[in-house]
Amino acid sequence: MKTIESINKINELAKNDFIDIFGNVFEKTMWIADKAFDLKPYKSFNELSSIIMKIYETSSHQDCLKIFNAHPELVIQKNLTDDSKNEQKNSNLDQCNDAEFNEFQQLNDKYKNKFGFPFIVFVKGKNKNEILDNFKTRIKSKIDLEFKETKKQVKKIANFRLNKIIS
Repeated sequence: MKTIESINKINELAKNDFIDIFGNVFEKTMWIADKAFDLKPYKSFNELSSIIMKIYETSSHQDCLKIFNAHPELVIQKNLTDDSKNEQKNSNLDQCNDAEFNEFQQLNDKYKNKFGFPFIVFVKGKNKNEILDNFKTRIKSKIDLEFKETKKQVKKIANFRLNKIIS
C-alpha cells in the first residue's frame, strides 16, 4: 500500500492514480474513491477521511451488500488483495491446521447462506482463536444486527487502511 505524506500531493493526483491508491480502502470498491476524487481539493487528511467515511455511511443497503460481498471469506479464499492477505497473515489465519481450516470453511458456508455476505471482522490485534470465537458468536445473530455489525467492521478495516495510506 502506497503512503502519501501530504494532502497537497493527494490533491494533485490524477483521477486514475487517486483511485489506484484509495480504491481498496473499501475492498475492491473503486466507486467510493471515484466519488471522493470528485470532491477534491481537501484541506486536510481528516477532511478526506471524513468524506470517504461519509460516502460509505450514506451508501444504500444494496451498495453495502456489494461492498460486503467484495470481501474475501476468511482463511479459505485464494484470490486475496494484498491488503487482505497481509491483514489475515498478521492474525495467523494463514497458519491454520486441517481441523481449523475445515471449521472456518464450514462456518463461512453457513454464515454466507444465512446472511448473504461473507463474515467480516477487523482482524488487527486478534489471533485466529479470537476470530473463530467471534465467528461462532456472530453466526447466531439476527440479520439486521449482523448487517449493522458487518458495516461497523468494514468501517474499522477501511479506517485502518486509510490511516496506512495517509500516515
